Amino acid sequence: MAAVRYELIKTCKQSGARLGRVHTPHGSFETPVFMPVGTQATVKGMSPDELKEIEANIILSNTYHLFLRPGHELVKEAGGLHKFMNWDRSILTDSGGFQVFSLSKIRKINEEGVTFRSHIDGSKKFMSPEISIQVQNALGADIIMCFDECVPYPSEYKYAKRSMEMTTRWAKRCKEAHQRPEDQALFGIVQGSTFPELRKESAKQITDLDFPGYAVGGLSVGEPGELMNEMLEITVPLLPKDKPRYLMGVGSPDFLIDGAIRGIDMFDCVLPTRIGRNGTIFTSKGRVIIRDAKYAHDYSPMDENCDCYACRNFTRAYVRHLFKCGELLGLRLATWHNLRFLINLMKDIRKAIMEDRLLDFRKEAFEKLGYKV
Repeated sequence: MAAVRYELIKTCKQSGARLGRVHTPHGSFETPVFMPVGTQATVKGMSPDELKEIEANIILSNTYHLFLRPGHELVKEAGGLHKFMNWDRSILTDSGGFQVFSLSKIRKINEEGVTFRSHIDGSKKFMSPEISIQVQNALGADIIMCFDECVPYPSEYKYAKRSMEMTTRWAKRCKEAHQRPEDQALFGIVQGSTFPELRKESAKQITDLDFPGYAVGGLSVGEPGELMNEMLEITVPLLPKDKPRYLMGVGSPDFLIDGAIRGIDMFDCVLPTRIGRNGTIFTSKGRVIIRDAKYAHDYSPMDENCDCYACRNFTRAYVRHLFKCGELLGLRLATWHNLRFLINLMKDIRKAIMEDRLLDFRKEAFEKLGYKV
């Protein structure tokens, strides 16, 4: 039996979006889903019990960071990532590829893999498809990712093509190196930058390798939203209907809605936790910078339509006070709220799919949130 199974529940007649359920060795979660990012085996500012309270059923951790610190062998010795971080629900680990290319200023890429300098201490490291999979096998997440090259935007066609073809070769090596297919599902990644023909070719090459799920990578790296949507419209129809589809690195409300409309099932991003720690909060009427002076005497919740612990118990004035004083509780409450806001948004998206009205929902949500409809 496959480590991960996708169950299609409903297709929205108005938009074609999918309502589904993904079953993993550590439980099931409904899709479309947003996955909070726990880069270093922790979602910053949140305990596992708090994540359960906001109904997070799958979180993401990062292979690159755990490879460097504390090391995958230590995590394996501790009983695997689930036990190490005391999280008994589903986990996805990314391959480390994006971080190798984005965090390391000194790196050398060749067919074998990537030599880079650690962002922690500058020491020389090497990551290959085989090492990435070895690390992820040791970490023990339910869903693991192929090692790929995420090209920047914009990129020249020649470079994007060469990179896409290497990503396919690396995917084959990842599949061959994978030692735990019975309890860890290895997802393939479609690349190709913003070139339609490369996206189509990559989708064919990667799906021919028959992975239990597929990700669309190399988007949300600086390209306009319209261009990302165009690439999704080209790519997603070429992916199998009976397997999960994951759009990597997307977490703003407009992109989550637009991605779901185009058939994406899974999303992740550091955005809600990162902006929360900086005092920016999502609300049902658009973003609010809670540090602003106008909230000093505002005794309403951060978002009157939110049911999270922070909004049930504290006011904007109080949260602003915490930020102005540098109190850690302020960062935690903003993070808590932002994650719950996105989880509630995904619930609303799933409800709209069930009711065949996701395009109507998009129009209403975009107007409320201040996005261009």
